[in-house]
Amino acid sequence: MFTSADVMELRKKTGAGIADCKKALTETEGDMAKAVDYLREKGIATAAKKASRIAAEGVVAALVKGNVGALLEVNCETDFVAKGDQYKDFVNGVVEYICDNDVADMDALVAAKNEETVAATAKIGEKIALRRFAKYVTDGVVESYIHMGGKVGVLVEIEGCTCPTAHDLAHDVALQIAAAKPLYLDPSEVPAEVIEKEKEILLAQIENDPKLANKPEMVKVKMVEGKINKYYDENCLLKQAFIKDPSLTIEKLVANVGKEMGKTLTVKRFTRFEMGEGLEKKSNDFAAEVEAQMKK
Repeated sequence: MFTSADVMELRKKTGAGIADCKKALTETEGDMAKAVDYLREKGIATAAKKASRIAAEGVVAALVKGNVGALLEVNCETDFVAKGDQYKDFVNGVVEYICDNDVADMDALVAAKNEETVAATAKIGEKIALRRFAKYVTDGVVESYIHMGGKVGVLVEIEGCTCPTAHDLAHDVALQIAAAKPLYLDPSEVPAEVIEKEKEILLAQIENDPKLANKPEMVKVKMVEGKINKYYDENCLLKQAFIKDPSLTIEKLVANVGKEMGKTLTVKRFTRFEMGEGLEKKSNDFAAEVEAQMKK
């Protein structure tokens, strides 16, 4: 009646999942044109039309199951859809899949969830895009934190103990990451080219300042070193002042908690997703939109 090549052709034409394409061809006795109409009537083929739209809204979701934690960003077109139960159910299903399965990378995740994504796009009525994820499997503790209903999400791993105190510490560190937006764990993670660029900018600022330009070179070098240390303090998690007690750095906080427990605790890694960062936002030119409608 129809071949696998027919299924793939129908899928290419409509953007529908393989199972839906097989069903459509079965129902229409292999007639490609009728199968396309069948999928359109069911609302499934509409997903293909939405593939080119901009999906710059959405949510960040997290799930921790024992010693496994996952953080996921899924994008859609409008904030209204992002707050809907159908969308949230889809996102929660994907993040649970990540926790429960060995997912190599984003390509593997997109492939594994393609049919569900296409079906959800057709059902919800907006383009849905799986954007990025992080997964931790640890011998220590992993904690997550979601801020502002999914606008910011954090995953953090602490090694050295699995007791409740370690979980409490990890929660505080996750809050810190959400609020203070560190870029790196510690100064050793900052790329050399980033520091060199910062130095160039700082030296240029000094040379362009009439009050500083004539300072001795050694003084300028010391000024730049001080600024670089400040860069570390602002952008490296362990060097940041703890938001709940600015007299402590995160590094000192972790050391103090570990000392009280008789353990050596270590923040191993963290991931922070801010929903939509770096994505192009859709902008509507109202006049152009009205003109386009008039031409129709």
